[in-house]
Amino acid sequence: MDLLESLNKFWGDTGIAHLIDLNWDAIKVVAMIAIAAVLIYLAIGKGFEPLLLLPIAIGMLLTNIPGIDIFHPEWFMKDGTIEYVEVLNHGELLDIFYIGVKTGLYPCLIFIGIGAMTDFTPLIANPKSLLIGAGAQFGVFVAFSGALFLGTLFPGLGFTEKVAAAIGIIGGADGPTAIYVTKQLAPQVLGAIAVAAYSYMALIPMIQPPIMRLLTTEKERKIKMSVLRPVSKLEKMIFPVMVTVVVGLIVPSALPLIGCLMFGNILNVCGVTDRLSKTVQNGLMNAVTVCLGISVGATATAENFLSPQTLGIIALGLTAFCISTVGGLLTAKIMNKLCGGTINPLIGSAGVSAVPMAARVAQREGQKADPSNFLLMHAMGPNVAGVIGSAVAAGVLMAFFRA
Repeated sequence: MDLLESLNKFWGDTGIAHLIDLNWDAIKVVAMIAIAAVLIYLAIGKGFEPLLLLPIAIGMLLTNIPGIDIFHPEWFMKDGTIEYVEVLNHGELLDIFYIGVKTGLYPCLIFIGIGAMTDFTPLIANPKSLLIGAGAQFGVFVAFSGALFLGTLFPGLGFTEKVAAAIGIIGGADGPTAIYVTKQLAPQVLGAIAVAAYSYMALIPMIQPPIMRLLTTEKERKIKMSVLRPVSKLEKMIFPVMVTVVVGLIVPSALPLIGCLMFGNILNVCGVTDRLSKTVQNGLMNAVTVCLGISVGATATAENFLSPQTLGIIALGLTAFCISTVGGLLTAKIMNKLCGGTINPLIGSAGVSAVPMAARVAQREGQKADPSNFLLMHAMGPNVAGVIGSAVAAGVLMAFFRA
């Protein structure tokens, strides 16, 4: 092979050679690289959920660089099985990472970390918070119904029952749960679902406050709630075990997520596994977050992401999230009326399961109305209930539609 042939071969292998044709495929690749750059800016420049949004953006960037197939989705999405021989013998880095997503390993490990880092005391002290968390799941089923309707109206969107179920879970504002459901029911839309779910979680401080002010009066926002009762260590240990048993008996499909969440929590509260609790909260959580983010971002290829279906998913996901916020606020308003005006409706917005960001937003809005008002611990009750509620909602949908 002479020098000219070698140079031509080298040039043909570069990503630049794939882009200078300026065909539609090249334009889509450039668009995806631009979207990845925007996500990187939001994560670093604006601090929007950087721990996961940045790895997702990097995964998206890597998978869309032309010239090399660094991720092979066809090995994972054919007939719902994993072609392990291809992955292990010929797979690239992102193929190996994606095994943890496809098997559901990463979301479950993250739920162990969330359980270890979350204080369940406000929910135990005020069990009525479970009703608010349940009310905040309303958007899940509204979005599911809306996706089914659009799928019937526009068959080209590909909104089957399984895809609709995955879209609905975005309303729970729980990224790991959305990923867990999608990888089982509709892996072909995992990239769009994950980006939508985590983007809306990151944008909670922008999305929720206008809805909160619209649905509550200034008088309601100034309501001061009484101090929560003390919770004993025995109650803290019984609660996760009880929730695991009850949810496992009623909605077995939700048990992997709920069981991991409660296991992480009991590691933290039992008092004899401090080393395990600290490891789960730090080393394990950070490592899994990196692997999950990069591999999920890798599914957002130009072919899969830039389509009417993806735009529909993003729009329905935003609708689901807003309706879930409305559902939580209205449930809290009703409870406030029934309880004689002792519940600040703002804590209803924390019924979505974005822990602890949604609770902090409720606290911030309460202090804007009255600087001496402290709602954080009260909002953490519905927040934790929302995590449980979204996992249960996911279990219900999987029980109906998983083969």
